[in-house]
Amino acid sequence: MFKLNKTFSKAAAMAAFFCFSGGALAASAAAPKAAGARPVQLFFDDFSYADFAALSSQGWTPRSKAGHPGVPGAVWSAEQFSLHDDPSLKGNRVLRLSASTDGSGEGTRQAQLCHARKYLEGTYAARIRFTDAPVSGVDGDPVIQTFYAVTPLKHDFDPNFSEMDWEYLPNGGWGSEKTRLYGIAWQTVQLEPWQAHNQSHEEMGSLNGWHELMMQVAQGQVKLYLDGRHIATHGGRSYPVSPMSINFNLWFSPGGLLPKTEQTRRYEQDVDWVFHARNQVLSPAQVQAEVKRLRAQGIAHVDTVPAAEPPLSSLCDF
Repeated sequence: MFKLNKTFSKAAAMAAFFCFSGGALAASAAAPKAAGARPVQLFFDDFSYADFAALSSQGWTPRSKAGHPGVPGAVWSAEQFSLHDDPSLKGNRVLRLSASTDGSGEGTRQAQLCHARKYLEGTYAARIRFTDAPVSGVDGDPVIQTFYAVTPLKHDFDPNFSEMDWEYLPNGGWGSEKTRLYGIAWQTVQLEPWQAHNQSHEEMGSLNGWHELMMQVAQGQVKLYLDGRHIATHGGRSYPVSPMSINFNLWFSPGGLLPKTEQTRRYEQDVDWVFHARNQVLSPAQVQAEVKRLRAQGIAHVDTVPAAEPPLSSLCDF
């Protein structure tokens, strides 16, 4: 999850997977296929938990380690998460992320939640409520609301680094005051001094409210869908090459915070559900149908996606 200062698009079309020197992951034996039957290897979470302890028991890890991204000195903790009844749908619950700042590093709280590092090709989707204004305090801080998948960055320009993310900036940031949604596929990056290699798409305007975000990852292409509409295709060297964890986070860009005040400014982001079909390309309509089927059967959580081989740790610190 990164600040997007500059985009370097690699135009040359390359193979679906890359073998880098130094032990990068090679291509999987079976290529992803279009959906016919229902997904066999599936991850779905409806976040219908009584409390955060129940959520944690299903493989979700809240971040506690300080560091990138966000405001230096900010605290990441499980206290930034809560579960709530959905007033728009009887019996439904949502996961809520909360982030707040008083304009200082020590007065900033950010949220990140991670699932196991075992996801690569297939279909990713989530239903998220973005918010344009804080629930308390004055408006204007450069807050970033997200859904993404990422591999840890072991060192600058790590060739095995992979990331695909959605980032909503209701108050602008990164050199522009415009409200917009980014869809980004990453090749690699250097944090200090900043140098990013990625492909990105900007969807301009407010997205306040509920939206479905989807990524199809197959055959060397990452296709992005917003509310069922195809908005971008990325690929080439930006195509993911190593297993990623699924993440949500809510943070503030360190540049552009409003001045320090006695009252904190608090923002929220809600997640209704998250979905992944391993090695299978589903359309937005097929994802919606599968989520509807699972809910109709009272299935609030399922995880038949196998662990990476060998198993990979998910530290939830990036």
